[in-house]
Amino acid sequence: MIGVIADPSEHPIVREFFELFKTPWEFCHEMGHYDVVLCEGDGRLREGATTLLLQYAARELECDSKQDFQVVAQRHGGAVEWKKEIQIPLYGESVTFSRREDCNLVFKGSGEAVMCSHDSDGRKSVRIGYDLFREIRVLLEAGQPASNACSPTLELHIALLRDLIVGNDIPLIEIPPVPDGHRFTACLTHDVDHPSIRSHRFDHTMVGFLYRATIGSLINVLRRRASFHDLCSNWTAAMRLPFVYLGLARDFWAEFDRYAEIEGKACSTFFVIPFKNQPGRRRQGMEPWHRAARYGAGDIVDQIGRLLSADCEVGLHGIDAWFDGAKGREELEEIRRRAGAPIVGVRMHWLYHDELSVAALEDAGAQYDSTVGYNDAIGYRAGTTQVYKPLNAARLMELPLHVMDTALFYPAYLDLSPAEAIKRVSRLIDDAVCWGGCLTFNWHDRSIAPERLWGEVYKALIADLRNRNAWFATASNTVRWFQKRRSAKFEDVCWDSGSAQIRIPIDATGSLPDLQLHVYTKHGMHAISLTGARIDLNEGLANAADTCVTISLQPRLDATERVLAQ
Repeated sequence: MIGVIADPSEHPIVREFFELFKTPWEFCHEMGHYDVVLCEGDGRLREGATTLLLQYAARELECDSKQDFQVVAQRHGGAVEWKKEIQIPLYGESVTFSRREDCNLVFKGSGEAVMCSHDSDGRKSVRIGYDLFREIRVLLEAGQPASNACSPTLELHIALLRDLIVGNDIPLIEIPPVPDGHRFTACLTHDVDHPSIRSHRFDHTMVGFLYRATIGSLINVLRRRASFHDLCSNWTAAMRLPFVYLGLARDFWAEFDRYAEIEGKACSTFFVIPFKNQPGRRRQGMEPWHRAARYGAGDIVDQIGRLLSADCEVGLHGIDAWFDGAKGREELEEIRRRAGAPIVGVRMHWLYHDELSVAALEDAGAQYDSTVGYNDAIGYRAGTTQVYKPLNAARLMELPLHVMDTALFYPAYLDLSPAEAIKRVSRLIDDAVCWGGCLTFNWHDRSIAPERLWGEVYKALIADLRNRNAWFATASNTVRWFQKRRSAKFEDVCWDSGSAQIRIPIDATGSLPDLQLHVYTKHGMHAISLTGARIDLNEGLANAADTCVTISLQPRLDATERVLAQ
């Protein structure tokens, strides 16, 4: 059990942090005894309260001199290097120490120690020179700049904390963000912005298409950003455009539901704009007219029906929902009506989002949001691969967006070739295999059509995800699985008797993978399936919402062992 001492103002972020690092913990009781105490600042502990004290603070503490921790510098921002190979960005203040003693956490550039330790009277104290929970707050509230987009910073903070505990021979149990039977989750999504080129006549979208399909395609071939075959396809599409407008040729943008064929059983989520010709508003004034879509959900009812028949999902691509709850209710209701879905999630058009958006989306009745991401980069804006609850949310969950096609290929953004794009995304997949969680992709509706023709890259990424044993889930199922994980409760963990009880929510539909338990001891890590959803319940528990699972914590456990229900 981890005991936590933190300022009351930090308690909400502590609670959310330990939903992401799902391990037994509580705020310290005066007479409690804990395997580990995690303290921010000068925490007062009675003698014998713990065997391992982890003190985070970005300032000199009263106890530093007593433990011979000499602060030599105070810094703002930068990064620390962990084990000489992993960099963890910092966004607040930090301090460094004069004592090195083979320190494996140093400030990048200077090499000064950011961590030191002291042993006294049966207790080990480890001093870390930054404020953990303030760093987590920055990640979940403000997010990372694009320059640090590829760092899963929050997951690295969790990994460092886990390593400090296990590295000091203290056993640990954790429910990782990993669906049982898989390595991680892949959520495939599509923003439906331009489902028909026929609806764009003599506007900036049509002019942009003609330029990119002709001159732009030629430039991309010369720059080795596209193939000669792509050039021919785009020039052919440009020549066919007048016939498309006359109704004599097929509308080559009106086939976004081909994604269901490309993805096979990897069902995806399509975010649909509710109303046509509505540019939306800013908090002050109107948006420019070119932001308005030339379609509404009512114009693509047939395509929506085909998607639903293929077990895909439809969500809201919001216009004003990000700042106006009443407008959001209208937008959500239109999608519910067209899709026949009682619960709908949101991704805002152009990724509009600010500190007040959570309240507006909750007021509108959204199940989840999937807007937090980058327009101009790929990676972890919130520093995490996990679905999380924003700190000012009552119930809304955030499904972060990690990979967007336009960020990969647009000249104003990353401007990658197909091979470079696959390689860059593969690094994020490596992270997901390592840390678990979910990778969320956004491949726009017309990105498999001329003039973009990014379908082959998308197919390659799906193949890579399959080869890495990803669980493919719609946005709502991804959120439901993380809510299931959040609902699991550690009720009784006793290392002396070698057992733990965990109350597991039951998935009544059986559509979600089970949870796992990771048991860390000096013998290594052991993975156990928490098969609560498949346990045969007796008649008295037939209608229960969850079940209590008893886990053996003996070191001999291996991945093949299953658990028993009480």
